[in-house]
Amino acid sequence: MPIINRVADLTDEVTGWRRDIHAHPELLYDVHRTAGLVAEKLRAFGCDEVVTGIGRTGVVGVVRGARGASGRTVGLRADMDALPIEEETNAPYRSTVPGKMHACGHDGHTAMLLGAAKYLAETRNFEGTAVFIFQPAEEGGAGAAAMLQEGLMDRFGVDEVYGVHNWPGIPVGHFAVKPGPLMAAADKFTITVTGRGGHAAHPHQCADPLVAGAQMVSAMQSIVARNVDPLDAAVLSICSFKSGDTYNVIPQIATILGTVRTLKTEVQAIVEGRIHAVAESVATAMGVSAQVDYVRGYPVTFNHAEQTEFMARIAGEVSGVNTDVVPQMGAEDFSYMLLERPGAYMFIGNGDSALCHHPAYDFDDGAIPYGISLFAKIVEQRTAA
Repeated sequence: MPIINRVADLTDEVTGWRRDIHAHPELLYDVHRTAGLVAEKLRAFGCDEVVTGIGRTGVVGVVRGARGASGRTVGLRADMDALPIEEETNAPYRSTVPGKMHACGHDGHTAMLLGAAKYLAETRNFEGTAVFIFQPAEEGGAGAAAMLQEGLMDRFGVDEVYGVHNWPGIPVGHFAVKPGPLMAAADKFTITVTGRGGHAAHPHQCADPLVAGAQMVSAMQSIVARNVDPLDAAVLSICSFKSGDTYNVIPQIATILGTVRTLKTEVQAIVEGRIHAVAESVATAMGVSAQVDYVRGYPVTFNHAEQTEFMARIAGEVSGVNTDVVPQMGAEDFSYMLLERPGAYMFIGNGDSALCHHPAYDFDDGAIPYGISLFAKIVEQRTAA
């Protein structure tokens, strides 16, 4: 059972929606145009319910099957927000908004889910209910958590939830998924090192936070290498180190920013604890103070075994699927939905494109009929009682 014939017929129309969304990118929760377009189309498709304003600017559409409502209620999710990046493609539909672009393919995710909604509202050849979830603020704003806090799952009676993300490097028309951790937890930390500033010609009269901070950065490179089991995955990256403003003044403060990515909560706890220990011990040795602010962000995207097996089977019916994919250390706030309901998250191939979050990235429209067919078949086969 490859691409659904009716879906193939819809592809050009859905591609037009995708390119319109791409040309008008919006950030975080400020997705009013995109959300308005989504709601307008869901109503035009004849959805049984269309609800706006969930999680500030989220949109939910509901379609009930013609074979009765005794089956499962299945949620399908797409993200709508773009990134603060200046686009460097020469596409005719390139961003019309300076400094903003769809550099992660959320325009494609939204368009594919709209296509699935149109197809399922036309056919209704299933038992149960399909819930189409269009989420804002995936890119750092935890829009999924915001929608959940407003009762998304209970309000619409969602039993299971599924989502996809395009992935450069996987051939167009192919999928990849695995049970368990698929994407990492993403934490961030700030270390504020406070010393005693003074004249650069008299360093002995100072307590140099810059030198202490440099020692901390160096020492932290051993945290993963010497504290985490080599068979477990962890990333600690220092991404900013700022101190001082001129060439002849020892500064008073140095600030270090970094991120931690892990696939297990126990590894997450080890790394967090060692960051505190290293910063505090180096600070004591160097005669300065260190304040560590560690913030846990998106949790691990953890796929449930039964739902992953089902989703992989559907992907295999549509085209090809790799069920032995390596987990990725990027993060995804669909993880919050998987904490509330069983479900699965899958990669869909974007071919040989630029990487996500790159200014030359673009979603490959050839993936559209595969994504729509996947969503549609999930509903048609999973809602059965």
